[in-house]
Amino acid sequence: MQFNKNTSSGGFNIIGIIIKLALGIAVILGLVFSISLIDLPAPKKEIEKIIPNENFKIVK
Repeated sequence: MQFNKNTSSGGFNIIGIIIKLALGIAVILGLVFSISLIDLPAPKKEIEKIIPNENFKIVK
């Protein structure tokens, strides 16, 4: 008959989950920060459209 050695304990599993969560959050925050540093092109000309008043109809 062979004995199986069980060396796992509950405390280390919780610490591992906390470390994985912290690393995941750090990676996500790093991606957001690096994307915010990219200078994306913005429109240089303002788009303005004048709508005449006679096109509006009052519905009661």
